[in-house]
Amino acid sequence: MTQHAGLTEERWASFDIDRQILMIANEMHRISRVLADEEPAARRRGYERVLRLTDLTVRTGPRVALRRELLRWRDLAAELYVAEAPAPDRHAAALRALLQLRPAAARQVPLLLD
Repeated sequence: MTQHAGLTEERWASFDIDRQILMIANEMHRISRVLADEEPAARRRGYERVLRLTDLTVRTGPRVALRRELLRWRDLAAELYVAEAPAPDRHAAALRALLQLRPAAARQVPLLLD
């Protein structure tokens, strides 16, 4: 069973949007540590978790404008998921874009990416 597989929409909705974005970013950061691994399974599982949490966030009702941006961002994550080879630069750009969706999350950019 994958991590977060049992996470319900109700439980996810109990977290504010800032925390939801930070939790998705945490999964992206975990993937950063396995991008260089020869075995792509860990990378793929990580992106599966990212997509699952993003889907939960979209379904639990952020504002329309944020929902639209999250869906656009989800396309970036999905492209990374289906990529044959790791793409560290694209991964970092996607993580940066996610963090910049919310002011609270944007404060993490210097700690994670600079």
